[in-house]
Parts: sequence; C-alpha cells; structure tokens
Amino acid sequence: MALAALCGRNEWGVTWSRVLQHRFEGQGEMRDHVVGNLLIVGLWELLGDHVDALDYVGRLLGATGRVLPMALVPMDITADVRGLVPGDPDALVSVRGQVEVATTDGIIDSIALVPPDPPAAPEALKAIDAADWVVLGPGSWFTSVIPHLLVPALLQGLVSTDAKVVVVLNLVDEVGETPGFGPADHLAVLAEHAPDLRVHSVLADAHLGEEELAELAHVVSAYGARLVVEDLAEASGAPRHDPVKLAAAYSKIVSGTV
Repeated sequence: MALAALCGRNEWGVTWSRVLQHRFEGQGEMRDHVVGNLLIVGLWELLGDHVDALDYVGRLLGATGRVLPMALVPMDITADVRGLVPGDPDALVSVRGQVEVATTDGIIDSIALVPPDPPAAPEALKAIDAADWVVLGPGSWFTSVIPHLLVPALLQGLVSTDAKVVVVLNLVDEVGETPGFGPADHLAVLAEHAPDLRVHSVLADAHLGEEELAELAHVVSAYGARLVVEDLAEASGAPRHDPVKLAAAYSKIVSGTV
C-alpha cells in the first residue's frame, strides 16, 4: 500500500498501483492473496535483500520516493487488553497478531514486539538521520504507528535526529483498535511510548469540537509542540484524509506559514 501510494498519477502509475493491490479471485488457494505481496516476496528470495527488493518494485511502478522496512527480521505484535474477561473489566488478556490486535473487542493497554529487540534496517536509520522532516501517522495507531517506536534503534534514531517531527492524527477513532479514543488520547499514547521524542507540530483536522480541541491543545502544549488545525478530510465526508489537502498542510508546516 505504501508503494502504491507513491505511484504517479499517469496511466502507468495508476495501473501498477491497482495491480499491486489486486487480490486474486476464484476459489483456489490463491484466493484473496495480494499480487504486490507475492511480487515483493519473490524479489526478496531472488535478490536476498529486503531493501533491494522494495527498490526494484518501486522502480517498476515508477514510484517517487522509497519504502524501507523498519527491521530486518520477521516480527509479530502482542497486546495486553482489558475488558475481555466477564465480571473483571480490568483483567489483562494477551492478544497476539496484527489482525487480532487491530480487531480486539477490548481496550488495548500496551503493545510489544516479538522479538522485543529486532535489528533496525540500516537504510531506515540513515534516512531518518538525513531527513529534514519526519512524519508519524496517520494510520492504525497501535499496529502501524506505535510499532516503529518499539524498535529500540529506530526509536533512538527518531529521538536523536535533527529532523523536525510532525504527528498527523487520525480523523476518527478505530473500532476495535482505539474505540473511544479522542485526538488527545492518541497523542498521549504516543508520548507514553516515546517520552523523549521532540515533536515540532501536531496536525489535526478542523472538524474537532471546542472541547476536543481544547483538550488536544493542552496535551500538545505539554508535549512541547505546536498544534496545527486544517481541513484535511475528503469532501465526501468519508473518514479519510484528502491527499491534496494533506499535502497543502504539510507545505504550510514546512514553509512556516502556519
């Protein structure tokens, strides 16, 4: 999905973006498998290098930019979840697997990676060190955003980089993963997992009510960051960021006009 997002808007880019995300149909063993995953794994095996494989796919797609893995070993995610034990809402139950964590009926208390200290991809660390800006989010908070902070070397790289860090908050809470979480709750979870991370700006959508906005502003201020509020949602009303609006907001932040 990250590679597809970097495709150009010409016929070549749009076509390959669709191919990469296509799931096989029918009733055989290939049903629901994603073409892009098979292509990437095939190149991993052929080239013997995760980064080279991703770069080759990016070149095939005509993608602008690179997609880098955060670590070089297979990983799994676990979560301690409350609210799954009848009669004992505070009891913690361990849930394992990205899908299981993302769709749990309970409230996630904490997450961890298995193994707990995976080796970070050197190219990812170099990219962070060389960056002028680093953007965290939007995305599934516990299964897409926070895991980057659980790779020790990657967290250290984010903490020590001279790049300015921008946190982009989701438009809505996610059923199963962050039910009932407001924008301030998302930021508080981030601060809990990376208390030494210096955040330059927090970007939120303009649909927030006065109470939510006031609470978020307080948390952002405590984090030592500045709050930027812009219209970011698709005009259709769907709970998705509009890429053009998001790009315009990034431009304002980077240029210092907000």
